[in-house]
Amino acid sequence: MSVESTKPPAAQEGDDYLDRRTLRRGSAGWLLLTGLGVAYVVSGDFSGWNFGLAEGGFGGLGIAMVLMGLMYTCMVFALAELSSVLPTAGGGYGFARRALGPLGGFLTGTAILIEYVLAPAAISIFIGDYVESLGLFGLTSGWPVYLACFVIFIGIHLWGVGEALRFSFVVTGIAVIALLVFAVGALPDFDTSNLDDIPVDASAFGSSSWLPMGLLGIWAAFPFGMWFFLGVEGVPLAAEETKDPARTLPRAIRWSMGILVVLALLTFFAAAGSRGSAAIQEAGNPLVEALQPDGEATTLSRLVNYAGLAGLVASFFSLIYAGSRQLFALSRAGYLPRFLSLTSSRKAPYLGLLVPGAIGFGLAAATGDGARMLNVAVFGATISYALMSLSHIVLRRREPGLERPYRTPGGVLTSSVALVLACSALVATFLVDVTAAFIALGVYVVAVAYFGLYSRKHLVAKAPEEEFAALAAAEAELERN
Repeated sequence: MSVESTKPPAAQEGDDYLDRRTLRRGSAGWLLLTGLGVAYVVSGDFSGWNFGLAEGGFGGLGIAMVLMGLMYTCMVFALAELSSVLPTAGGGYGFARRALGPLGGFLTGTAILIEYVLAPAAISIFIGDYVESLGLFGLTSGWPVYLACFVIFIGIHLWGVGEALRFSFVVTGIAVIALLVFAVGALPDFDTSNLDDIPVDASAFGSSSWLPMGLLGIWAAFPFGMWFFLGVEGVPLAAEETKDPARTLPRAIRWSMGILVVLALLTFFAAAGSRGSAAIQEAGNPLVEALQPDGEATTLSRLVNYAGLAGLVASFFSLIYAGSRQLFALSRAGYLPRFLSLTSSRKAPYLGLLVPGAIGFGLAAATGDGARMLNVAVFGATISYALMSLSHIVLRRREPGLERPYRTPGGVLTSSVALVLACSALVATFLVDVTAAFIALGVYVVAVAYFGLYSRKHLVAKAPEEEFAALAAAEAELERN
């Protein structure tokens, strides 16, 4: 097979094609990227994870959190290596494109898009709930609040990536400080008897006070254990806007994960141990609930309540960024309509921000069902995790001589652990919300049909991800000859 035969049909794009699709280089260092990684996730510490207590009890959710933390840790080490090899805005899609071919890349990118389009829509609803519960300006949760979220924060992104990341860093810092303050304020009331106070289902296999729903409850709690880490894998999407990405990205990914592990442990134990697992298992605002056992607001609970809003804003803001970069990369390479990757004079992918924003606002305003949208997002996320972990394994075996500025500790064993746990988490989503899982599958069917009927014939050879793939094919052919 010749090198030319590996090029997609649209290889003859004009010389200005990439000039009109360029991001601002060198806008982010490792500190801003670490903040971005934490920002993706921090809202999950304030709410959502506690619903896993209703699925598996303290012990079940605790084991699920540890296993999902292991999955993310193994996966981010693999992504750190892949991002040092392929530092493009495609992130996970780019890694899978190199390892698994055009279809594998497209499936990975679609899964990531499902996560990063649906999650901000859900979070905008949660922001509306917080605004209403706090009595801010007399507003109630509804479409005006959702619209304000998308308009204001997309506007900041359109201003420029450097400004956007600095804004995210500040808001994330506020949320993290509040989590630490919460832990300090809640731990004096910590009592181990509060941890396992959920009634036991005696009919469940393996049930006990620590596993009130039995062994199956551990598996059912997987999606909620993910909430402490969901989104950190988006750091490599900033590759083309990063200073020295081969060194900066691995460092930022590792630091982000380390910070998130500490926050997860502090939040989980402090909230359940101070008030009791039963009291917070269905609370929309578990940290505030943990701080006011008599239902009376305190200065500390008000502070954490406002900080929860800051955490939601940080995650909403950063996920908008991640979704726009994934859409930008897929569009630039021809997998999605190419006009979506056009950039403004400030080097922002304006349509990559506006189109997903419009879809997200429409979904939020039409449904108001944030929990269902987050479950769909989790389903897409688990698919992408499995494919990205598989990509690391394939590239290690197929291209062992590839230059790797950073190497994953443990090699393919590490990414294999991530792959197995990601597949387990994917199945677990059906235990939690079958409807959400089938909605995500329906989106996949439409996306695969589009790829098979149109986009696979119109890929752009000049896109970085396609050039990497063509170069790899050329090198493989030279080795065979």
